[in-house]
Amino acid sequence: MGRSRLQNSGINPIEEESPDSPDASASSGPSRASLACVINAEVAAVLAVMRRNVRWGGAGSGAARYLPSAADDHLDHPLVQSLKSLRGQLFSRDPAHFLDPAAYLRPFLDVVRSDETGAPITGVALSAVYKILTLDGALRPGDGDAIRGVVDAVTSCRFEVTDPASEEAVLMKILQVLLAAMRSPVAISLSNQHVCTVVNTCFRVVHQAGTKGELLQRVSRHTMHELVRCIFSLLPYVAESTDQPALLNGEMGAVDKDQSFGVNHAENGNGNVGSLGNSGDDGVLGVETPNGMRVMMEPYGIPCMVEIFHFLCSLLNIVEHMEMSPRMNPIALDEDVPLFALGLINSAVELGGPSIRKHPKLLSLIQDELFRNLMQFGLSMSPLILSMVCSIVLNLYHHLRTELKLQLEAFFSCVILRLAQSRYGASYHQQEVAMEALVDFCRQKTFMPEMYANLDCDITCSNVFEDLANLLSKSAFPVNCPLSSMHVLALDGLIAVIQGMADRIGTAPPRTEQAPLELAEYTPFWTVKCEDYSDPEEWVKFVRRRKYIKRRLMIGADHFNRDPKKGLEFLQGTHLLPEKLDPQSVACFFRYTAGLDKNLVGDFLGNHDEFCVQVLHEFAGTFDFEDMNLDTALRLFLETFRLPGESQKIQRVLEAFSERYYEQSPQILANKDAALLLSYSLIMLNTDQHNVQVKKKMTEEDFIRNNRLINDGSDLPREFLSELYHSICRNEIRTIPDQGIGFPEMSPSRWIDLMRKSKKTSKYIICDSRPFLDHDMFAIMSGPTIAAISVVFDYAEQEEVFLTCVDGFLAVAKISAYHHLEDVLDDLVVSLCKFTTLLSTSLVEEPVTAFGDDMKARLATETVFNIANRYGDFIRTGWRNVLDCILRLHKLGLLPARVASDAADDSEVASDPVHGKPVPNSLSTSHIPAMGTPRRSSGLMGRFSQLLSLDTEEPRSQPTEQQLAAHQRTLQTIQKCHIDSIFTESKFLQADSLLQLARALIWAAGRPQKVTNSPDDEDTAVFCLELLIAITLNNRDRIVLLWKGVYEHIANIVQSTVMPCALVEKAVFGLLRICQRLLPYKENLADELLRSLQLVLKLDARVADAYCENITQEVTRLVKANATHIKSQMGWRTITSLLSITARHPEASEVGFEALVFIMSEGAHLSPANYILCVEASRQFAESRVGLTDRSVRALDLMTESVTSLARWSRETRDAGEEAEKISEGIREMWLRLVQALRKVCLDQREEVRNHALSSLQRCLVGLEGLCLSTMSWLQAFDLVIFPLMDDLLETAQNHSQKDYKNMEGTLLLSMKLLSKVFLQWLQELSALSSFCKLWLGVLSRMEKFMKAKVRGKRSEKLQELIPELLKNTLLVMKTKGVLAKRSTIGGDSLWELTWLHVNNIAPSLQSEVFPGPGIRAGVTC
Repeated sequence: MGRSRLQNSGINPIEEESPDSPDASASSGPSRASLACVINAEVAAVLAVMRRNVRWGGAGSGAARYLPSAADDHLDHPLVQSLKSLRGQLFSRDPAHFLDPAAYLRPFLDVVRSDETGAPITGVALSAVYKILTLDGALRPGDGDAIRGVVDAVTSCRFEVTDPASEEAVLMKILQVLLAAMRSPVAISLSNQHVCTVVNTCFRVVHQAGTKGELLQRVSRHTMHELVRCIFSLLPYVAESTDQPALLNGEMGAVDKDQSFGVNHAENGNGNVGSLGNSGDDGVLGVETPNGMRVMMEPYGIPCMVEIFHFLCSLLNIVEHMEMSPRMNPIALDEDVPLFALGLINSAVELGGPSIRKHPKLLSLIQDELFRNLMQFGLSMSPLILSMVCSIVLNLYHHLRTELKLQLEAFFSCVILRLAQSRYGASYHQQEVAMEALVDFCRQKTFMPEMYANLDCDITCSNVFEDLANLLSKSAFPVNCPLSSMHVLALDGLIAVIQGMADRIGTAPPRTEQAPLELAEYTPFWTVKCEDYSDPEEWVKFVRRRKYIKRRLMIGADHFNRDPKKGLEFLQGTHLLPEKLDPQSVACFFRYTAGLDKNLVGDFLGNHDEFCVQVLHEFAGTFDFEDMNLDTALRLFLETFRLPGESQKIQRVLEAFSERYYEQSPQILANKDAALLLSYSLIMLNTDQHNVQVKKKMTEEDFIRNNRLINDGSDLPREFLSELYHSICRNEIRTIPDQGIGFPEMSPSRWIDLMRKSKKTSKYIICDSRPFLDHDMFAIMSGPTIAAISVVFDYAEQEEVFLTCVDGFLAVAKISAYHHLEDVLDDLVVSLCKFTTLLSTSLVEEPVTAFGDDMKARLATETVFNIANRYGDFIRTGWRNVLDCILRLHKLGLLPARVASDAADDSEVASDPVHGKPVPNSLSTSHIPAMGTPRRSSGLMGRFSQLLSLDTEEPRSQPTEQQLAAHQRTLQTIQKCHIDSIFTESKFLQADSLLQLARALIWAAGRPQKVTNSPDDEDTAVFCLELLIAITLNNRDRIVLLWKGVYEHIANIVQSTVMPCALVEKAVFGLLRICQRLLPYKENLADELLRSLQLVLKLDARVADAYCENITQEVTRLVKANATHIKSQMGWRTITSLLSITARHPEASEVGFEALVFIMSEGAHLSPANYILCVEASRQFAESRVGLTDRSVRALDLMTESVTSLARWSRETRDAGEEAEKISEGIREMWLRLVQALRKVCLDQREEVRNHALSSLQRCLVGLEGLCLSTMSWLQAFDLVIFPLMDDLLETAQNHSQKDYKNMEGTLLLSMKLLSKVFLQWLQELSALSSFCKLWLGVLSRMEKFMKAKVRGKRSEKLQELIPELLKNTLLVMKTKGVLAKRSTIGGDSLWELTWLHVNNIAPSLQSEVFPGPGIRAGVTC
C-alpha cells in the first residue's frame, strides 16, 4: 500500500505511559503540573479576549439574542462553559481526564469551528492549539484522535470577519497550526484524506492571499512549500508500492475562487474555504474502486503523495484557464503561479529522489504529465520559469534518468536547443538561462557519454550529444562582437565536457586499438539488441554497432535523396538491407532513418507498384495506434512523409493507414472502410480550415452532416465527430512536414507518440568513470572544440578566461594523445602556436619586452611546449609549428644553452670538437648587444644579462623597471617550457613522432643554396642541423629510422656548398660525430655509416681545403676508437681515402699519417679487407713531398713491415680446408699489390726515399719467410714490377736532369743489385717454368742496357764494374744448379746461344771464365 514505515521514518513514537508511573512526568516532556499551567494560561487568554467582546461579556441586552432563552440570562455560552470546565479539570486529582489530549484540545477546537466567534477570538484559540502542538511531549503516538481532531477543526475553521488585518492574522495562524500538525510526531496517525485536506486548505489560503497583503502571500507560500517538503521527505522511507487501487477522481486543485474563510460576506467580499475532505460537490476525493475510501482512511503514505503530486502538476495545467481578479496582487499571474507550482514540484523531486522509481504511479506522473508541462513551460518567455524548469529537469536527470530517456531527448531537442540560439526567436535572457542549464548538465561527468550512448547511438533518436556539442562550440564564437559572458558560459560548458573526458582517462587502463566495424552479413538493423547491459564489453559493442548502423543509414539517406535506387543499392552493399529487397526492411528504413527526403518517401509509398504497396502496408504496421484518437494517429502517420498530391496515391496511403488504425483501435468504428472515409473527411476538413484560399469555411454541422451513415450504414456519435472537428480546427494536420531542419516543437500528438515509444525503447545505459565511448565522442567534437577555445582565447582579456582556455587546451591534448588522434593534436598545436606571437615578433620593435608583457602569448607558449613535452609521442605535422617557435626564440637569444645538446654531452669535455678551443660560456655577461637586438647565439641568461651590462663603450639607454620586469617574466616563461627536454628526451618518443620531428627539422632548415644565404637563414639552418644531429645521437638504437633523412640532408648541404661556411662545417663534423658515436653500437650499420663519410670526398676543393686538418683529426679519432668495428672493405676504403687525401695537405698530413700508423703499425688493425687500401694510402704518404722525408721513409717501412701480416695470414690459411687455396690466392694478390706500390715509390725524385723504397722492395721480394708464393707470382713480380722498374729508372736517369733526380747512378746500382738478388733467390723455382728463357733474357737485356746507359752524358764506371760482377755471379750459380749448361735441354738449345750472345755484349771474357774449355767460344752452338 505504500504507508510510511515507522522504524525507518526517522520519527520516534513516544510510548504511552502508565498514569501510575512515578517517572512519567520526568521521562517525557513537561510534567503534568507544567502542562496544566500552560493550558490554564491559554484558557485564560481565550476567555479574556472573549470577554472583551460584547457578545461574550455577560448577560445583557446585547448578548441576549445570542442565548438560548431569556430565562438563561445568567448562564454562560457553551463555548465559554467548556473552557471554564477545562480550567476546573486541569488541576484535578484524577489524572485520567488530564491525560487525554483530545479532551483538553476540544474546547479550543470548538472555538475554532464556531461561526459565532470573531477573528481575534479564533486567532487566540489557534495560537493556543499551536502552542500545545509544539510543546514537547504534549502529544504522543497514541494520540491520533487528537491530531486528527485538530486537522478536522482547523481545516473547517469558521470565524466572523471584522477587518482585513485580523482576517490575515487568522489565516496565517491556520497555516501555522496545520504545519505544526504535520510536523508533529503524531502526524503519522493522519490518514491520506487528512493530509490531502491539509494541503488543499493551505493552497486555498495561498489562492485567497492573492487579494490580500504581501506578508500573507509570502507566509502562505512558504507554508505550502514546507508542507510539501514535510510530506515528501518520508518518501525514501516508504515501502515499495505494489498493486495499488486506483486513487482519486477529480482534481485536488479545483479551486473555487468564490469560496473563502468566514460565513459573513462582509464588505471585503470574503467567503469561506472548503476542504479536500468534504463530501459532495465541495469534495474532490471521490474514489473509483470499492476500497478507494479505505485507502484514503489509512495512515498516510503513497496515495496522498500521488494525489498531491498530481495536484501540483495540475496547477500547471489550470494556469491558462485562470483569470486575474481586479483585486489580485499585481505580480503577473502567468509567471507567479507556475513559479510557485514548479518550486513545490522541485522540492518534491529533490526529497523523493530515486525513491520515486519504486512507486509506479508517481513515476508515471513524472514521465507524462509533469514532463509534458515542463516542455510547455520550458518555452516560456520568463527566465525565472525557464530556470526553474531546468532545475527540475536536472534533478530528474540526477535521480530518474534511467526512466526518462525519451523525455530527456525531447527536452533538449525542443527546449534547450531551441532557446539557446537566437535564430529560433529566443530572447537574450532565454538564451542565457538555457545555456546556464546546459552547462550545469555538462558538469555532470556522465551526462554527455550517456546522451551519446542512449540517443546518438539509437537509430530512433536524434543526435543530442552532437547537437549539444555543436551548440556549445558555436555559442562560444564571438562573431563580429566582443567577448561576452554568454561566450564564456558556453566555453565553460565545452571545457566541462572535455575535462570530463580527460578525468576519465586518469583511471583508465592503456587504450587498445578498436577494430573497425563492418557488417559481414545482413541482419535487420532495427532488431539489434544488447545481450547484457551490466557488462561494459557487451553494451559498448552494442552501442558502437548501433552508431555504425545509424551513420550508414544517414549516408544511405543522402544517396536515396539524390537517387532512390542508388540509395537502396548502397544499403544493400553495406548489408543493412538484404540482397533481395523485402518490404519490411525498406519500410523500416523509411520509418527509422532521419534525413530522408519526405517527398521521395511519399512518392515511393504511394506508388502503384506491387512492391511499393507491400512496403506501404509494412510501413503502416510500424505504428502503434492502440487506444489513440483518429486525428492523433493521422497526424503521427502523416508527419513521417509528405502525402502525395495524386488522388490514387492518397487513397492507397489512407487505405493502409485505415487498415492499421482499425486493427488496433476499432472501438467506435464498425469497419476499416469507416476509418478510411473518416480519414478522408479529416483531410478535407483540414484543407478547408487551414487553406487561405478557401473563403467559406466548413461548420461543425457541415462536418457532421458530411459524415452521416459512414459507419457501416449508421451514424458516428455526434460528440466523437464534434471532438474531431474542433481538434482539426485548433491544430492543423501538416501534410507537408518539415524536412528535419531545426528542432521541432512538441505537439500533443508527438507527445502521445513519445509516451508510446518510451515503453518500448531500449534500456537506458548508465555510464561510469571509464572512457568507453570517449574516442568516438571526441572525434566528433574535437575540431569545433579547438576552434571555439582558440577564438575565445584570442578575444579574451581576463586572466581567468585565459586559464580556463589553457585548461581546455591541455585536456584536448590529453584526450588526443590517449586515443591516438594525431591529427587533432596537430591542429591544436598549430592553433596554439599562433597565439605565442613568436611567429610575428619580427614586426615588433622590442620583441622580448612585448612578449614579457603579453600574458596570452606567454601562456600559449608554456602550453604548447607543455604539450610537446607531455604528448610529443602523438604530434606529427605539428612539430613544424613547434620548431618555428623554437627558431624564433633562438633568434631572440632566449633558448637555454643545452637545447641542441645530446645525452652524451654531459660526459664530454666542454671544448670545441673541431678546433680544440673552449666553447664560449652562454651565460657570460660580456659582449652583449644593445637591447632589442636579437643575438644569434646566446643562452637563456644572455638575453637578461644584456640589460645589466651598462658599462660598455657605446652609449645605450638604461632599461626601465617595466622592461626589466617584462624580461624577467620572459625568462621565467622560457624556463618553464623545458624546451631542451624535447630533444634530450627524444629517445622516448614513438617512432612516427620522432621521424616527423626529424623531418620538421629538415624542413625548417630549408634547402641549401649554392648562392650564399642570408646570415639569418644560415643561422637557422645551422641550428636546425645541430638539433637534428642531437636527436640522431640520442636515438642511436633507432638510427635506421632517422638515417636516411639525416644523410640526405647532410648530403644536400655538402654537395651544394662551394665556399666554407658554418653550415657545411656543422654538417661535415656532425656526420663524423654521428659515425664516431654509433659505430660501436651499430655494427650492422657500420658500412652505411662509413659510406656516408664519402660525402667528405665530394666537398668542393675550397671547402675541403679549409677544413681538411679538422676533418682528419675527427677521422683519426674515429679510427682510434672504432678500428675494431670496421670490418668491411668498403668501410676501410672510405677511411683510407679520407686519410690519403691528407697526404699532400700541409696541416692535415701529420694527423692523417698518425691514423695510418695506428692502423698498420705491427699489423694491429690490418686485415685482408683493408690491406691493399692501407698499402695504397701508405704509398700516398711515401710519395708526398709535404713534410719531412722521414715520414715518407716511415711510410715505406709500414709497407715493408706489412709483409709480416701477409705471412701470418698465410700460415693461418693452412688450416682453412677447402677455402685455403682461395685465401692464399688473395694473399698473393695483396703481396703483388704491395710490391707494385713500392715500385711506384722507387721512382720518387727524392734520393733517400727512392733508395729506401728500393731497399724496401728488395726486402719484400726476398725476405718472405712463411709466405707461400707461386711461381706465377714471381713471373708477375718480374713482369709487372722488377722489369718495368728497371726500365723506368733507366729512362729517368737518361732523360731527366740531375737537378730533378739527384744521384740516379746510385739508384741504378741498387736496382741492379735487386734484380740480381731476386733472380738468384728464386732461380730454382723459376727455372722450372717454360717461360724461363724469356725471363732470363729479360734479365740479360736489362744488364746490357744498364752497361750501355749514360748517366750525366757518360757511362757509369760503377755500373761498368758492378754489372759484369753480378752477371758472372749469376752465371756461376746457374751453372752450379745446372740451369745453364752446354746442350742444355731447358729452353732448348737457344738458351745457351742466346745467353752467350747477350753476355758477350756485356763482358766477352765471362764465358771462358765461367765455362773454361778448349772448344767453347762465343756464338758457337753444340
